[in-house]
Amino acid sequence: MGPLAGIRVVEFQGIGPGPFAAMLLSDMGAQVIRIDRKGGRPMRKEDVTYRGRRAVALDLKKPEAVEAVLRLIDRADALIEGFRPGVMERLGVGPDVCLGRNPRLVYGRMTGWGQTGPLALAAGHDINYIALTGALHAIGHADGHPVPPLNLVGDFGGGALYLAFGVVCGLLEASKSGKGQVVDAAMTDGAASLMAMFYGMLAQGLWQDKRGVNLLDGGAHFYGAYETIDGKWIALGSIEPQFYRELMEKAGLLDSAFEAQMDREAWPELKEKIAAAVRSKTREEWDALMLGSDVCYAPVLSLAEAPQHPHNVARQTFVEVAGVMQPAPAPRFSRTVAEVQGPPESANNKAALSEWGFSRDEIRQLESVGAI
Repeated sequence: MGPLAGIRVVEFQGIGPGPFAAMLLSDMGAQVIRIDRKGGRPMRKEDVTYRGRRAVALDLKKPEAVEAVLRLIDRADALIEGFRPGVMERLGVGPDVCLGRNPRLVYGRMTGWGQTGPLALAAGHDINYIALTGALHAIGHADGHPVPPLNLVGDFGGGALYLAFGVVCGLLEASKSGKGQVVDAAMTDGAASLMAMFYGMLAQGLWQDKRGVNLLDGGAHFYGAYETIDGKWIALGSIEPQFYRELMEKAGLLDSAFEAQMDREAWPELKEKIAAAVRSKTREEWDALMLGSDVCYAPVLSLAEAPQHPHNVARQTFVEVAGVMQPAPAPRFSRTVAEVQGPPESANNKAALSEWGFSRDEIRQLESVGAI
């Protein structure tokens, strides 16, 4: 099941982007075992990013627990962790120790600021990381403050996705060289990478270093979200001339002022005119008029609405696991189909360790000394 079937990954429990990266690897078929803190809270079925893997709860203050982790790492292809620099070394499971025992190991590290640099040891969250890269500055209305895009750009886009990508790249290289390595995935690096096109447009003079006045940030009248008469919203992305013409026709925008599509000076006034036109109909009426056309149109759906939309239903973009509606694995593969391996599980020491080669006696010994 999945293109990563047969790959074994040790995950050190974290929050947010760490579990999400492990979820991505599990969704693709990897066998992931999560190292939880002994005495931590149990998992709930709603903890979606923890789906699809076993867990073992260990007291890493005990040498027996550390040795158990190292035995798991001996059998692993990859490891992922999201602690501040130096924490894994202090626990006795840093890269030097782990690669010394398992030279083929891909050791994935994810932090906000990176393993090096003057901010490496500082605390931070998504909003701080994207602020440092120019991403936060670029998002928001022209006359307003920067708007955090949830924690999609730093934590999940710049962090978890780049960690998962880095680990898979490391695994591919290790299959050729027989050697593992450390992957340093910093959310600042990843968020900066996601901004590559905009830095290129800035260098070409195609992007102003101000928010809300550009082609793709809501500045253009033909690329943005508009409120309908029933208080809902629609999204327009009619950039190309042929799509723009279709928008004009379907929306009944006959004003000759719209002919100057790329006149930035006219954008604010044209936005007001489109907003007035959109407010003349309900979202359902705009759906009937534009959805499926080349206008580049979509209704702005809520989290509750999105899983019910016919397109998402047809593609099974969302799945229900243990009664919880959640996004399905992505991307899709024609032969090695990716699937959710199961709902979130709390630590199940015996099952998890048995699957990774520990005997009953060895598990009982770990229990007897309080390591699990």
